[in-house]
Amino acid sequence: MFCYIYGDYFMLFVPGHIQGLMDGNSGVGKTTPLKLLMFAMLMTIPSVMVFLSLVLKPKVNRVINISMGVVYTLIMILIAVTSTDEWLIFSVFLSVVEIVITSLIVWYAWKWPKQGSIVNSR
Repeated sequence: MFCYIYGDYFMLFVPGHIQGLMDGNSGVGKTTPLKLLMFAMLMTIPSVMVFLSLVLKPKVNRVINISMGVVYTLIMILIAVTSTDEWLIFSVFLSVVEIVITSLIVWYAWKWPKQGSIVNSR
């Protein structure tokens, strides 16, 4: 989450970005209430995943961590390959960090024991 927030914050320093926001342009076209809701939902999922990882049964937790990890890895790959402007080098760096983290989440979830939880298996 910190990488997402820092990336959005640093983006404010990219020349012309604030003017684009003021003109109603987002990174994916014209800003609309629905797009803002979708961005909010996209940013909420990682926070909710922290809580869900604590309360869900291991099997469900594993499936959700793998699926959300893959989704967010793909999103970050898309951001990394489309951030070609010289001013977006920070975005590529943060995307690579996020790709590593989300890929590790998928890998660890894939390797989790199929039955019980770590706490219960001790």
